[in-house]
Amino acid sequence: MRLGTGETVRFAHLDHAASAPCVRAAADAVQGLLPWYGSVHRGAGIRSQTSTLEYERARDLVAAFVGARTGDTVVFTRNTTDALNLLARALPPGTTTIVFDGEHHANLLPWPRQHRLPCPDSPDAAVAALEEALRTVRGPALLAVTGASNVTGEVWPVRRLADVAHAYGARVVVDAAQLAPHSPVDLTALGADYLAFSGHKLYAPFGAGVLAGRCDWLDAAPPYLAGGGASAVVGDRPGEVTWAEGAARHEGGTPNLLGAVALGAVCAALGRADRAALHEREQSLLTRLRDGLARVPGAVEVGAFGGAVPRVGIVSLALPGHDTAVVAARLADRYGVGVRAGQFCAHPLTRRLTASAGAAACEAGAIGLLRVSFGLGTRDDDIDRLVHALGELLSRPGAGSQG
Repeated sequence: MRLGTGETVRFAHLDHAASAPCVRAAADAVQGLLPWYGSVHRGAGIRSQTSTLEYERARDLVAAFVGARTGDTVVFTRNTTDALNLLARALPPGTTTIVFDGEHHANLLPWPRQHRLPCPDSPDAAVAALEEALRTVRGPALLAVTGASNVTGEVWPVRRLADVAHAYGARVVVDAAQLAPHSPVDLTALGADYLAFSGHKLYAPFGAGVLAGRCDWLDAAPPYLAGGGASAVVGDRPGEVTWAEGAARHEGGTPNLLGAVALGAVCAALGRADRAALHEREQSLLTRLRDGLARVPGAVEVGAFGGAVPRVGIVSLALPGHDTAVVAARLADRYGVGVRAGQFCAHPLTRRLTASAGAAACEAGAIGLLRVSFGLGTRDDDIDRLVHALGELLSRPGAGSQG
């Protein structure tokens, strides 16, 4: 990357939580299929037959990645938001959805009959709040919870929450968009009824997402997208339709073949990888980042939970007296470091965290947070350059000021 100063440096991509870079497994899978690319399902030609086989093979690879059980289905969607909206549309009438207000908007906004809880200050508080809420719920219920926060990187106590939910007859959907790139996501181990995640955060940036889990609610619901593929038989009069069963019911229209194949390839590659070694490497980088940032005057790390809790490779900072958007722009232009500034589609949580950084930060008009996120391919010197650059910027009068 050529900086504004004219110097050329290796770009340090520290915005994985927004979109992770494409790994070779995904690119190779797409490149290998392109000569055979054709319509999925029903075609008799070799291109269509090959494409159909690869599309369904990708579904099998994703199913293995999430530990799909007998009776589970894997539906390809556009992204996590699309997957969660699909499930919201498929809920049985009268279902109450319990959700904490620390969620990403994709898991905060779609749900009908929502019982919204304040973001807790500890994992224990989350479990207690859920149990108290469930005591008042009558009829079907669903807990919608993140696996790891897209703002703080804190890992939520999903299994403990799921055990409580199931004790009250409620189901659980996990927004695994931030968890899946960093940790194994197994439906049984998590105690989840459903998982949703995106390819573009899992190193397969070709526009595919997944909703995986129990098929009964999905099979009983009207198609998410009415059209070709979702219909098995269409009669001569309006309303004479027999809808498809299984994943096809909610995958109307021509599917994103390349996105599914890329995602399947990454799931297979991660399945073969030493996830324990990858986790250890990530935690080493996380410690290096947090220790470095703790030495930067004016940078205040934020978190929803008090004390030491497991985290993935995401850290957000309040910068009292500075416009985080200005700081982010200068990190990119002057140092070749890409981070994210703002509220990260989690407005209630970021407002609370910005305020919790101290009254002085709010009085100074701090705008949003600065988020650093990383994963596969991140190097020690990427972290070091970010820490050095942020220290320089915040020490210069007006370097990251508002206005």
